[in-house]
Amino acid sequence: MTAYRGRHAESIDNGTLRVTVLAGGGHIAEIRDLATGVNPLWTPPWPSIEPDTYDPKRHPEYGGSAESSLLSGIMGHNLCLDIFGGPSAEEAAAGLPVHGETSVAVFELAVRDGVLRMHAVLPASQLRVERQVRLEGRTVHIFEAVENLTAADRPVGWTEHVTLGPPFLEAGTRVHAPADRSLVFAGEVGPADYLEPGVEFKWPQAPRRDGGTIDLRVYPGAASSSGYTAQRIDPAVEDAWFIAFAPSARLAFGYAWRRTDFPWLGRWEENRARAAAPWNGETRTLGLEFGVSPVPEPRRDMLARGTLFDTPTFRWIPARSRVGVSYRAALVPAAAMPAAMIELKDTRGPHL
Repeated sequence: MTAYRGRHAESIDNGTLRVTVLAGGGHIAEIRDLATGVNPLWTPPWPSIEPDTYDPKRHPEYGGSAESSLLSGIMGHNLCLDIFGGPSAEEAAAGLPVHGETSVAVFELAVRDGVLRMHAVLPASQLRVERQVRLEGRTVHIFEAVENLTAADRPVGWTEHVTLGPPFLEAGTRVHAPADRSLVFAGEVGPADYLEPGVEFKWPQAPRRDGGTIDLRVYPGAASSSGYTAQRIDPAVEDAWFIAFAPSARLAFGYAWRRTDFPWLGRWEENRARAAAPWNGETRTLGLEFGVSPVPEPRRDMLARGTLFDTPTFRWIPARSRVGVSYRAALVPAAAMPAAMIELKDTRGPHL
């Protein structure tokens, strides 16, 4: 076990990239380019603690909501399971945080033969979560499995909440993905929402509240902005992907996965909009969240929705069964987005 920003963690590196995973929450905290020192993943500007030690009376700096325990330890790429979004009032009263209990669970971590292995059992949902992470050149290979320990079939939300942050994220950072139909979140995302809520559109031109459209492939340069849109991955593609290009860092960062595993890609923008603790108007993020659900919403709403654009909005983990998925990430030097697309994309998606 090692330490990362004061947290219990494990790391693997191959002289080109370093990957670090936190024991608290199992977050992938960094995929760092060792030559430049750039980590595309978000590191919050507030102090981080082990989420299982969070106490609302002792830690008011994280706010006082169902999101606070998550925010106390969040970093980089977090797993939303078995919900994507907020708990019901009853679930919140029972202690279930936003995005489920995975992000506050304590994972056992070990590195053997260059492979970082991790697992945890979620006590409320009785799901066992495991990952294996290994490096090959500039590619991070991830295998992830969820096992239902109960005798009942379980409907779940399951989203890989990848969040980009500075210095990789800046005004002008570009994102490409093979999406087709999109939907603006119908509720409030933040105080600086600028998209027309609840409107369907064709990716990437989203409708603005003040009229006209905006290209969501380019991170805006506004002083403050917020928003969330859900993108369906084009059913014509087999391998889904996103690629982000940072002009100043001259790096391209992407993930690839099977569309049948995760048919949705959410785009969450928080650009110095939320004034409440712990955000304090200082946070710049771009979430690129691939999963089985299009929008963050409570469990009952997820089940009631059922489908969107003729695509399911949750998946089942059968009784006493284990479901596995594989996905990949890559971080490569790139002089421009077209060059990044040539290097990272072919007919199957990125070379990850």
